[in-house]
Amino acid sequence: MEENKMGVMPVNGLIISMSLPIMASMLVQALYNIVDSIFVAKINENALTAVSMAFPIQNLMIAVGVGTAVGVNALLARSLGEKDFKKVNKIAENAVFLTVLSYLLFLIIGVFFVDLFYRSQTDIEEIVRYGKEYLTVCCCFSFGVFTQVMFERLLQATGKTIYSMITQGVGAIVNIILDPIMIFGLFGFPKMGVTGAAAATVIGQIVAGILAVWMNHTRNHEVRIQMKGFRPELPVIGQIYGIGVPSIIMQAIGSVMTYGMNRILISFTSTATAVFGVYFKLQSFVFMPVFGLNNGVIPIVAYNYGAKNTERVISAIRYSIAYAMSIMVAGLLVFQILPGPLLKLFNASEMMMEIGIPALRIISMSFLLAGFCIACGSVFQALGCSVYSMYVSVARQLVVLLPAAWFLAKLGNVNLVWWAIPIAELMSLAMTVYYMIRVNQKVISKIKREDASKVCM
Repeated sequence: MEENKMGVMPVNGLIISMSLPIMASMLVQALYNIVDSIFVAKINENALTAVSMAFPIQNLMIAVGVGTAVGVNALLARSLGEKDFKKVNKIAENAVFLTVLSYLLFLIIGVFFVDLFYRSQTDIEEIVRYGKEYLTVCCCFSFGVFTQVMFERLLQATGKTIYSMITQGVGAIVNIILDPIMIFGLFGFPKMGVTGAAAATVIGQIVAGILAVWMNHTRNHEVRIQMKGFRPELPVIGQIYGIGVPSIIMQAIGSVMTYGMNRILISFTSTATAVFGVYFKLQSFVFMPVFGLNNGVIPIVAYNYGAKNTERVISAIRYSIAYAMSIMVAGLLVFQILPGPLLKLFNASEMMMEIGIPALRIISMSFLLAGFCIACGSVFQALGCSVYSMYVSVARQLVVLLPAAWFLAKLGNVNLVWWAIPIAELMSLAMTVYYMIRVNQKVISKIKREDASKVCM
């Protein structure tokens, strides 16, 4: 088999060719997330609040799916770099098995725990009713998103990011088209309200998942999946989760943080909770391209780590940090200059504007710090040191952000609560710089002599 492009193509061009398709598809994903909320906001503010409160569970869903896929992606890319094609196929087959298990977990959550989840945050019955309608559908039909995420990562691990862009783009377009039709009952469809928003989302995910499976079967010839006679292989699953669990925990902590912030903010007014939800929708336009960049960089770094090419690893790291910081500068400027028009997209009331404008300006001050930390986090994952990303995430969101937000809330001004996010990001920067120095000294400089996983503890 000829040399994979990740080992021979000029690094800058390789990062651009690998990342741009993912970045484009993730921008489309961010667009349909925003469109979802824009249409829901036209029902009323409580409907928007209910959808915003669903974020911790939806984020947990993505954490499990993407975290597992990160482990698969990095391990598979490393095995390709080592030319161990038998292990490549084993990894992919066990990845399919883990996809099924992930879906079953959230099916149980959707059936038994949605009502409890909402009532732990609010006693406003309309919000609870809207939330149950929305989140039950998202959880019970989540097999689409787990399939989509995993099979897209199999494509990305072999450098075929253009196909993952197609699958994500098609799924997002289906969602965007169906949103107004199913929410408001257009073209003879019944008017389904927030249930329609959830249905449009899961249908888009299912379409994208089916397309991703087909793309792997017909285009991804470096990976062969033969499930007939399959038996789970615990050593392979252990290696996948050895890389993936820190990523799962890191993202799942975001669910805990959001849940805690929702409870803090709703003590002021449900509008503050809606603002926080709107912020997450808007910031996805900034963060999604950075995550897309990282998804393209991870297999490049992992592949060249497996191939023991130190120079290409260092070059990929430098480019990824520079590009991530550039994207964050653009995002910072938009949030500082145009907070009002951004909030108006969501049919913002006068109270939402009053709370939301300072919120967007304060929170966006953390973007530059976050860009550097996210870029370095992808390096930790690619080199088998994802536990460092987990440590940073735990400290930022649980040790600093939530306690700071709780303390600032006690001062009685909701605008002070938003400062907890930049404060937490400063601490995140300090930890990330420390771990990056450690990785450079103990892993990158010794790539040709030893396995990084032995020192990333």
